[in-house]
Amino acid sequence: MNFWKKREGEAAGRRLEANTGVGESGDLELEQALENFRMSVHAWSDTAYSRPRTVARVVRHPSWRLAAGWALGCALAVGSVTGALHERNRRQETARIAAARVAEQQRLVREKQGLLREEQARAEEEDLLAKVDSDVSREVPSAMEPLARLMAEDERQ
Repeated sequence: MNFWKKREGEAAGRRLEANTGVGESGDLELEQALENFRMSVHAWSDTAYSRPRTVARVVRHPSWRLAAGWALGCALAVGSVTGALHERNRRQETARIAAARVAEQQRLVREKQGLLREEQARAEEEDLLAKVDSDVSREVPSAMEPLARLMAEDERQ
């Protein structure tokens, strides 16, 4: 018995003496019986509180929960992979479309540049041909031009 239990027992004994009027001169047997009863109640309480308790465990059948957990986990994994693949394909398609647009724009620019070059080449060629034509178109040298005019007038008449 520890210190506090002894103090409690002494205090209970004094209360008993005050309530029953039993004291040093009273019935010693009654006092002893009550003290023994009190101590046996405390001992019983101590053993009742300190004994190991067994708890009835409810047996659950986790088979459907386990299967549902695996199914949900697999669905989550498949959904994640599918979403990632879809996003990757979408980005590739967008990049392909953008590359096609850039290629088309570059082709148009090259075409315009090619047309401009062709037009410039044609213009240069026409200028050159006009120059050659003007140089070659004279039927007679310039010194004999008055004679050629006279002959042209004779043919008209």
